[in-house]
Amino acid sequence: EAEEEGDAVGNTVYSKHWLFSILTRLIEVISPEKMEPTVSPEGIQTELDEEMENDICKVWDMSMDEDVALFLQEFNAPDIFMGVFAKSKCPRLTEICVGILGNMACFQDICMSISKDDNLGQVLLQRLCDSDSPTLLETSRLLLTCLSQPEVANVWVERIRENPSVYDCVCFIMSSSTNVELLVKVGEVVDKLFDLDEELMLNWIKNGTCRSVGPSVDDSPEELPDFKIVPCILEAAKQVRSDNPEGLDVYMHILQLLTTVDEGIQAIVQAPDGGKETWSLLYDLVCHELCQPDDPPIIVQEQKTVLASILSVLSAMFASQTEQEYTKMRKNMPLIGSLIRILQYMEGCGKRSVDNSKESEQEETGRADINKEDFHLKILKDICCELLSNMLQELTKENTLEGLHQGHLNEQTCSCAFQNLLPLYFTSVESFLEVLREADQTLADNLEKRFPSLKV
Repeated sequence: EAEEEGDAVGNTVYSKHWLFSILTRLIEVISPEKMEPTVSPEGIQTELDEEMENDICKVWDMSMDEDVALFLQEFNAPDIFMGVFAKSKCPRLTEICVGILGNMACFQDICMSISKDDNLGQVLLQRLCDSDSPTLLETSRLLLTCLSQPEVANVWVERIRENPSVYDCVCFIMSSSTNVELLVKVGEVVDKLFDLDEELMLNWIKNGTCRSVGPSVDDSPEELPDFKIVPCILEAAKQVRSDNPEGLDVYMHILQLLTTVDEGIQAIVQAPDGGKETWSLLYDLVCHELCQPDDPPIIVQEQKTVLASILSVLSAMFASQTEQEYTKMRKNMPLIGSLIRILQYMEGCGKRSVDNSKESEQEETGRADINKEDFHLKILKDICCELLSNMLQELTKENTLEGLHQGHLNEQTCSCAFQNLLPLYFTSVESFLEVLREADQTLADNLEKRFPSLKV
């Protein structure tokens, strides 16, 4: 705490004198004559002494305070940290220094100055090639903070675009890390980058085909495998899938962003297995994990964004690869069943939100929230209907009989499908009804009675 009048940092109880002494000790830690103390067998200092670690961790906590962050900025802490990154062989020290910079970057002016410093920018991007997970996590957090500030985001996008090793480092993490927290954060960085800059996304899609230099470990360039973006994203998605719903959401959204450009769809369906792995992962999520028969209908509210991403990708794959084995309808009846269930649950939710909006007429905020919810649900519904209509058009009499036999198709599910697909997808409903007539005349007649517009 501040010892005397005038020693306090801004309006805090922290002492300038104490902070200054820590920065001075940091400079000593990295000055050449001090590189010996705790020497590991390889002859490099890898440990931080306990007192120093405690003190610098305090600075890490304090740096969330704007006055402290400004004080650190004023006394050139970022330059001192750059020295640490260049000289220290102690992973814990590197992690803490990146973490402090990450906290400082939460304040707009400091973020501007950190981002404009090109040397610091390059050094921070090199940290992505670190082999230490905690350092990678703090680096990803710092990058995400900077990419989320509109004033500096483009500086970072540009820097990353010009620095090919970032692609390799990120792919390496996605394909080999088992640290879920790190995978989620790196996923958020990639998601943000692709969202901000289509050109960078296109570069990364093409990148797996040309060679760039991989991360160097202890300054010896290591040949990395030739990474392609789609398998790396899938690997990470599988890793986070069971532990972290938000993480799954992020990786599914990255795949969805890929499908917004032709090259991305091609990258998905021209993966070595022709897209089979992507399809089976997404199929499995929709048919066996999300929005299940024993879930309450309201689950669709919780899962609307991840479902929308997954169905978008399935839809793009289905439309571009009808001749692929995995899009054959005999294998996909359960998927049709799941799509109809999502629509049924949405009808359940729709009724609820109408009731809720009556109650909250007086609360403007409540109403705005419901409109936002409705907007996301509407997107999900549109995507769901498009995929369902494309799949129904491909059904044969055999598939339909199988669907009836397995219980995916019956009067209730078909009515729900028609209700949602008409009038927009009239032709696909009509062609499905003809096939259905061959499979189950009575059911077809009943549906015609319910939907007079279909009468020939």
